[in-house]
Amino acid sequence: MNELKIGWAARDVSTTQPVNIPGQFHMRISQGIIDPITISALVIDNGADSVMFLSADIVVIRSGLLGKIRAKVAEINPEIPVLKILMNATHTHTGPTTYGENLELMSGSSTASADELPDSGVAIASADAYQDFFTTQAAEAVAEAYAKRASGGIAYGYGYAVVGHSRRVVYLDDLSKRPGAVINSTHGVNGHAAMYGNTNDPMFSHYEAGADHFINLLYTFDAGGKLTGAVVNVPCPSQNSEGERRLSASYWNEAREAIRAQYGNIFILPQCAAAGDLSPRILHYNDAEARRFKLKFGTDNPKNVSEYFARRDIGERIADAFTEVLDWAQKDIKTALPIRHVVATVNLSKRLILKDEYEYAKTELKKLDKQKFKTDGTPIERLDANSTLVAGRNRYRRIIVRYETQVAEPKLPMELHVLGIGAIAFASNRFELYMDFQHRIQARSPFEQTFIVQLCGTPGSDGGTYLATERGVWGRGYSASMYCNLVSPRGGHELVEETVKVLKDIHTIGA
Repeated sequence: MNELKIGWAARDVSTTQPVNIPGQFHMRISQGIIDPITISALVIDNGADSVMFLSADIVVIRSGLLGKIRAKVAEINPEIPVLKILMNATHTHTGPTTYGENLELMSGSSTASADELPDSGVAIASADAYQDFFTTQAAEAVAEAYAKRASGGIAYGYGYAVVGHSRRVVYLDDLSKRPGAVINSTHGVNGHAAMYGNTNDPMFSHYEAGADHFINLLYTFDAGGKLTGAVVNVPCPSQNSEGERRLSASYWNEAREAIRAQYGNIFILPQCAAAGDLSPRILHYNDAEARRFKLKFGTDNPKNVSEYFARRDIGERIADAFTEVLDWAQKDIKTALPIRHVVATVNLSKRLILKDEYEYAKTELKKLDKQKFKTDGTPIERLDANSTLVAGRNRYRRIIVRYETQVAEPKLPMELHVLGIGAIAFASNRFELYMDFQHRIQARSPFEQTFIVQLCGTPGSDGGTYLATERGVWGRGYSASMYCNLVSPRGGHELVEETVKVLKDIHTIGA
C-alpha cells in the first residue's frame, strides 16, 4: 500500500570565480566565500506519484533556469518525471548569479549585466559558464536522489521560531509629499509606507503586517528509523548579510550548523514560505538587540560578516524548534502514504500600467539615457554607479514594454504545484508573496498542515517579483509599486482561489 521511497542528494555550488551577486540595484562581484552555497534535492515516491524538491541558496529563479535543469535531468535519466521537480530559492542576497549573460528586461533588483556596461576594470567571470555549472550540478543532484530512493518514512509537525518580522513601516503622513522627498524608480516610491522605514519618526504609525512564527517541518527516516534529513519551511527570506561581496547562504548556514551539531551531517532542504513583506531583522528594538548579542555572544565575529550575531540567533531558534517538533513528531512515522502531485498553469491578472505611468516612465528614461557613465573613482565605484544607472534605465524600459503589451497579454501564466502527502500539503508560487495570501490558503486548506513555498521556478525567462496585498498597494513603497508588482492584488486572490481549489480536489481524491 503506497510504500514510500525516499532519496537525498546535495551539492556545494560555491565558486571562487568573480561572479555577479544579484539582489541589489548595483552589481556586486564576489570576492570569496563566507559559507557554502548549497543545492539540496529530496525525492519522495510511492510508485504511483512523486515529488522532487529542489532548493538552492540563490536569490530568485529566472532566465529559464528550471527548464534547463529539467532538460539536463531528462538527459541523465529519461525515466524521471521532470515536471514533478519543484524548485525554490531561499532568497539569499549573497548567492551567485544564475541568470547567464542574456539578461532580459526583468523587474527584479539587479537588472544590469556586464555586456551593458563600459569596462570598469573589475574582472567578471562568465555568467553563462557559471549557469552551466549550476544547472549541471542541480540536475545531477536530482538524478542522484532519484537513483538513491529506498524504503523509508516521514514524520511531520510544526513549531515556533521567531525569524521574520514585518519590514514595511506605515506612517501617518505620505512620505512622497515631505519636503525633499526622493522620487525615483528604485527606492523613491514611498507613500504612506516604506520598506525598512525609520521607526524613530514622529509620524511612525505601525508595521503594515504582523509576522508568522510557524515553522513547518517534514522529517525523513531510513528503513531502520534513523533520521536522514528534513524539509524546513520558514516564512522569511535568508537576507541578513545582503550587502556582502562574498558568497553566503545567510542564516541558513547557521541553521544547518546548529541542527547538524545535534544530529550529524543530515540533509537540510530549506524552503521560504510566503514572506514578501517580512525580513529577518527588527527595526525598532536595535539597542536592546545589540545588548542581547553582546552579552550572549561577546564581540567575536570570526567571519567578519554583517549581522553575523543575528544569523547565529536565528539559527539557534530554528534548531530549537527542529528538536522540539522532532521529539513528538517521530512518534508517528509513516512508511506508506498516498501522494497526489498536481502541476498546472494558472493565469493571474496583471498589475496594469496606467497611461500616466507609461508617460512618466518614458520621460524618466530619457533623462537617464542622457546621464553619462561614471569614469572616475575606483573600479568598484565605477561599476557600482554604472550598474545602478543601467538598472534604473531597465526598470523604466520594463514599464514601457508592459504597457505596450498588456492589452494583448492581460494575464501572467505561472506554474503551480499542489502536492498532498497523506495529511500534509505543499503549494507553490513564483512570487515574493505577501504573508496574508499564505494565511488565506492555509486557513481554507482541507489538509491538516499546509506548507506554502514561495519563489519557485516557473517556465520562461522571468521569475520572482513581489505580489502585494490591497493594503500594501494603498501604502505604496518598495515591493508595492508598479516596478515591483507584475501581478495585482486581484491576481493574488486568483492565486489563492486556484490553489485552494486544487487542494480540495486532491484531498477529495485521497479521502
